[in-house]
Amino acid sequence: MRNIWVVLCRIILCLAACFACAFSVGCGGSSAANNVITTTGSNVAPISVNGGPQGNYGDAAFISVTVCVPGTSTCQTVDDVLVDTGSYGLRILSSALTVSLPQQKAADGNPVAECLTFVGSYTWGPVQTADVQLGSETASSVPIQVLSDTDYHVPDGCTSSGDPSADTLDTLGANGILGVGLFAQDCGSPCLASYNQYFECPSSGCVYIPGAGEPLDQQVVNPVALFAKDNNGVIVELPSVPSGGEPSVSGSLVFGIGTESNNTLGSAKVYSAPEAAFTTTFNSQTYPESFIDSGSNALFFPNTTDIAECGSEASGFYCPAAPVNLSATNEAGGVSGTVDFTIADADSIFNANDFAGDLGGVPIGTPTNYFDWGLPFFFGRNVFVAIDGASTSGGTGPYWAY
Repeated sequence: MRNIWVVLCRIILCLAACFACAFSVGCGGSSAANNVITTTGSNVAPISVNGGPQGNYGDAAFISVTVCVPGTSTCQTVDDVLVDTGSYGLRILSSALTVSLPQQKAADGNPVAECLTFVGSYTWGPVQTADVQLGSETASSVPIQVLSDTDYHVPDGCTSSGDPSADTLDTLGANGILGVGLFAQDCGSPCLASYNQYFECPSSGCVYIPGAGEPLDQQVVNPVALFAKDNNGVIVELPSVPSGGEPSVSGSLVFGIGTESNNTLGSAKVYSAPEAAFTTTFNSQTYPESFIDSGSNALFFPNTTDIAECGSEASGFYCPAAPVNLSATNEAGGVSGTVDFTIADADSIFNANDFAGDLGGVPIGTPTNYFDWGLPFFFGRNVFVAIDGASTSGGTGPYWAY
């Protein structure tokens, strides 16, 4: 299962590389025949690629999320929440919340918190409960994570790597993360067995939840899965971007697949992803753990074509002398298709004050067995994300379609 580390390691890389300058990225995905931006409907919420709350975060799509004390009209709308198809569940910075949400408790009455460790950083914070509204769709009593290093002492399991947290606006670059990926829960059945990322926090300190771990219905959950309708997935819809980039672009997050007249699959091909991955073949190399992730702000792939890499000011990104036109093939379950894409000079992009354009980068970690189709892939495409086990007009999730 893909989890939030996939997204956040990209964010930390980008903010660390470009913190001193306005982060202006541009990356244009190839256009597709089914790229129509839906602007009306009860199942539609607007999204925008606009630089984020600090005006320095490129190739990231943001949405406004309303959270309420469950069963009440005590609500708050949180702007600039990252739309992320690579994680599952809603996470909001404690510093961005003004409403007081009820704390989730373990079976023995102790508060529950969650730790997510990943390459280069970690997130930590209590699990609380909220009614969540996205557009006109509402999910009731949703477990969410409130990102904070101070509500409860961070356990050694989160800090042992020596990496920093991503629990502040400066380190996250957003007021929160809306995980609308392929799965409903953020940990799933592994949290009921040997793996666990949930803690209970008595006054003596936070320890892993013993025994059976965190039940599925109490794990941080993709809010879309709890909607009364339009709950089998989402569509991320963003317009094409010219090669020179744009300061901002607007699009939509559409809820449901084949549940309304405005969310049909049309001509989109379905790529099944039971393990949250498919195979990408690029430059005669095969990458079997590839994935589509709107929370990654570039196309991250191994440098097998001798593309010039950037210097220290944009370390980790590609800086070709002229835009490079490339192609790769995605395949899953006997379905395949070619993706054409362009990589431009990141140094030039960072100084152009454009927050949408052509950006590529070097993958993080080893072995390098994946191609990360980040937000540039979404420009000019309607990208469908079907939730695991959900029935849709394109079959049972999980799958991506475009």
